[in-house]
Amino acid sequence: MIWRNTLFIGSKLWKGQKHYLNKMTLADLVAAYFAYPAIQVYLLLTVISSGLTLLWAENIWPVALAVGAAVMIYGLTWYLLHRFILHGQFLYKSPRTAALWKRIHFDHHQDPNDLGVLFGALRTTLPTIFVMTVPIGWLVGGPAGSAAAFAAGLAATCYYEFCHCIQHLAYTPKWAFLRRIKKLHLAHHFHNEQGNYGITNFFWDRLMGTYYSSTSQVPRSATVFNLGYANQESEQFPWVAELSGAQLETEPGCPQKNTG
Repeated sequence: MIWRNTLFIGSKLWKGQKHYLNKMTLADLVAAYFAYPAIQVYLLLTVISSGLTLLWAENIWPVALAVGAAVMIYGLTWYLLHRFILHGQFLYKSPRTAALWKRIHFDHHQDPNDLGVLFGALRTTLPTIFVMTVPIGWLVGGPAGSAAAFAAGLAATCYYEFCHCIQHLAYTPKWAFLRRIKKLHLAHHFHNEQGNYGITNFFWDRLMGTYYSSTSQVPRSATVFNLGYANQESEQFPWVAELSGAQLETEPGCPQKNTG
């Protein structure tokens, strides 16, 4: 009953409302974050998976190894997804996947302040978390390892999503780590989107050669807001443009849409 009431309150806070990070305080963000249905589902599943881990675990070491493997795989998987899927072109070139690409990433680059499109959609995030954590957890630690790995992936997602919110919030973090990753991520959004694909972990950017610590290291990108979906691309593959129903942002520094 308590959980249902919490979900109801969260639904009321989000139903028919827009939340813009450039107009929110840290307290506003915390309230909106914990009220968001997807975050509540992640947290609930984390508790359930952790409980199953304790129920099934016979030895702590395979479980700990499964968690460590899940965290490592998580960082690599999201780097690859962000770089090659979310910033790829093939999804918007098909009418079957254009709406998916628009929802999971294009809208976020069009308006990075819109909190509603910052969060991942459950229909895409949950299967991804499951596939990238449960098999490796099972191989390492059996049923307990798979539950622990899934819990680790869910908890990492909650951490990832909150840090991502902070990176777009009109707020200067007191923690130096958050200030650093905020700077790197904002460069990805407002200077050059073809680098700094990490959100909380830039190890894979460094390893893959896509890391830049200063905007002076790479040229300013003309596709930072539209991800290359403009002009001939939007005319040849019109489905995202039709769904957007508004003029697309095309150049860095242009006024942001939907500022509330």
